[in-house]
Amino acid sequence: MKKLFCLILVIVMLIPASIVSAAGTTTQAKSKDKPINLVFAGDILLDGYVGNQIDRFGNLYPFKKVAPILKKADMAFANLETPVSIRGKAADKTFAFRSKPDTLKGLVYAGIDGVTLANNHILDYGQQAMLDTITHLKRQKIGYTGAGRNIDEAFKPYVQNINGKKVAVLGVSRVLSDNSWIAGKNHPGAASAYTMEPMLTHIKKSAKTNDYTIVYIHWNQEFADYPEEYARTMAKKMIDAGADIIIGSHSHTLMGIEYYKNKPIYYSLGNFVFNRSTRGGDKTLLSMMVHVEIQGSKITSRITPVKIIQGQPNLMDKKYNKEIIAKLNKLSYNAKIDANGNVSKK
Repeated sequence: MKKLFCLILVIVMLIPASIVSAAGTTTQAKSKDKPINLVFAGDILLDGYVGNQIDRFGNLYPFKKVAPILKKADMAFANLETPVSIRGKAADKTFAFRSKPDTLKGLVYAGIDGVTLANNHILDYGQQAMLDTITHLKRQKIGYTGAGRNIDEAFKPYVQNINGKKVAVLGVSRVLSDNSWIAGKNHPGAASAYTMEPMLTHIKKSAKTNDYTIVYIHWNQEFADYPEEYARTMAKKMIDAGADIIIGSHSHTLMGIEYYKNKPIYYSLGNFVFNRSTRGGDKTLLSMMVHVEIQGSKITSRITPVKIIQGQPNLMDKKYNKEIIAKLNKLSYNAKIDANGNVSKK
């Protein structure tokens, strides 16, 4: 027995280190090639009618029906269209929102990992309330991008390590209520997309330092069905700069999908947790979640239609899903959506 043990030991010692190393490398490569699953949702408001619903039914209420889907993703991300604070003075505008800090518990419950703050409501109650929002997000361990104490903070992407890959989301806005809302060198505010620079430089930087870069942008006209021409041009320039996926918001309506260099552009996901708009009508209640799967250089996506009922996104029946898919096929450019919500290039 002792001789047999010694023989086995000698054989093990004679195995080339390269074989052991290669086996380890193969295992590591397989690990890095695991699919990465992301889910994106549209505008989230926790004030107004939704705020009243939260007061009645609790902080978790807005996300009860969709939390199981969001929680399954490696990363779930949305647009937080409200400052979260008890301080500040309302801006002189038609709609000024401010949500209670405890309402963020709903996002935690739903498994939302991060939010973009680059939108035309984040400074509704001034710089202090915007900075309070960041503080409250940090306390709840929710990531953010798109706003900060200065321009560098505002353009800093939210980055999450998933299956050995760095996935970055960069939040920017081409809809801000005033020039004073734009983040500067020593000025708190939001990341502006009114000019290509420094936005494109930050996208290039992210593309170099991260494996995948998603740009979540606030743009286009409210209640419109189609994007502005500038948005289609800008989306392509962002992809040329290194963006892998473009996700849009602000119109409060669903917009179509376009491919450029085999990369998807979702012009608007519509509302997600929001009030019904009197001006926009019932189409502001039509929504969807976008599922993105990344595996190596392959990026695929599909949509899950939802409908906002009493401030709460709901999964619906086959008839509703068929209607939303038909609508998106009509609104899209060189993209098509099949009966199961899978999106592909025509």
